[in-house]
Amino acid sequence: MSTPRISTSILLRAGWLLAAATFCHAEPAKLAPIMMVPGEALASDTFADSLPKAWRPGKGTWTVKDGVVSGTEIPADKHGAVMRRALNFTNAIITFSFRLDRARQITLSINDAKEHVCRLLINPRGFTVQKDDHDHDGPDKAVIFARVAMTLAPAEWHTAVVELNGTEMVAQVDSAGKVGFGADELLNRPKANFGLTVAGGPAEFRDIRIVNATPRTDWAQVKQALGTRSAQVAPTRR
Repeated sequence: MSTPRISTSILLRAGWLLAAATFCHAEPAKLAPIMMVPGEALASDTFADSLPKAWRPGKGTWTVKDGVVSGTEIPADKHGAVMRRALNFTNAIITFSFRLDRARQITLSINDAKEHVCRLLINPRGFTVQKDDHDHDGPDKAVIFARVAMTLAPAEWHTAVVELNGTEMVAQVDSAGKVGFGADELLNRPKANFGLTVAGGPAEFRDIRIVNATPRTDWAQVKQALGTRSAQVAPTRR
């Protein structure tokens, strides 16, 4: 099937420069939402001098200094460092900056009131977008939507944008050309929290923001122009 002759550079520049300046503090000229139109702010955590009360550390060690939160796995835990932030939302844009440092991998985990829903996994070789296993002992399985290869220097700051709308999820890291996308019925539900995990470490995070969002009217065209393919939407489980 032929792809419409749409200039993605025009689409990105025309509507999203303001969003890039607002939501991508670390890399304002490079990243902007591509599926969603940002709305009201739900949370903005800058970690000025301490961990905000909304964030609950679990495994590992978490420290805050000069606007940066750092997580390190404790080997005796036999589990990555993890902390979560309670927040009710459904369709949203999440942005954050990160530095991998000595971490083998970090993730942004998005969850409902009971279990994991989906996540963005990042390591020095690129990132993965996936639906999570929601029932563990049942028939549901994790589904990898996309693996995007790129080099992420451990000592440098990078920026990620994650967009959620209904069954769909889009993630970008550092540049508009690096996009991972997928869809599954599991994603189309209220979310109750999101979290950060670190394997190894330390890894650092800053400027974590989440806003309500609505879909762009031209998302189908933009998706086709970017050459992004969706995963097959799974049937609704009853």
